[in-house]
Amino acid sequence: MDSVAPLLVAGPLEVFRVVSQPFAENSYIIRRDAQPGCLVIDPGFEPDTIISLLDSLGLEPEAVWLTHGHSDHIAGVAPLRQHWPRLPIMIGHADAEKLTDPVANLSAGYGISVTSPPADTLLKHGDGVGFGGFEASVVEIPGHSQGHVAFLFPTEPMLVFAGDILFHESIGRTDFPDGDFAALAAGIVEHLYSLPDTAIVLPGHGEPTTVGHEKKYNPFVSAP
Repeated sequence: MDSVAPLLVAGPLEVFRVVSQPFAENSYIIRRDAQPGCLVIDPGFEPDTIISLLDSLGLEPEAVWLTHGHSDHIAGVAPLRQHWPRLPIMIGHADAEKLTDPVANLSAGYGISVTSPPADTLLKHGDGVGFGGFEASVVEIPGHSQGHVAFLFPTEPMLVFAGDILFHESIGRTDFPDGDFAALAAGIVEHLYSLPDTAIVLPGHGEPTTVGHEKKYNPFVSAP
């Protein structure tokens, strides 16, 4: 694989992205200060591309963090664990069952059966999770899925790995069995719109945006 430039740089963190088909899902790789360890967030249906990228950058993952348990965000977990057998898996506590249940993670509805090894760590609101000497905070925002979490890195600018909570001028679907528009909208206002306007939102699909842009232009959830 040719040399790949990061999607963005924030303080000591470099963020790389693999867009996984068929759902154009964003899988993120984060490294800190050009160290050999990295973090993988939401590995999707193209794990071989993720592994090739890590190899080309000389990286080895320290953990997999999952924003939620839908199949397009977890499909690459099992192949990564097979490649790195000691790789820890972390997910919000209320979405843990989705890892091993194709009906709950919605893959069965597409005629496939996506499963992942069970999580090593279950996350809850307010937890701090470490990576390369850096600590991110966990925010629970249900509504797209009942156990959806976002990861907030206190860089400058702040980075918000939002999964399918908040997109560029859009939000995650709420018509799934455990979806709830009111809960999603309330969580966005309380936990994301309260962040600095400069905070960069890295969504599960589509291009990055900022909290300030969404407060001004998001047609689904208005700023208070």
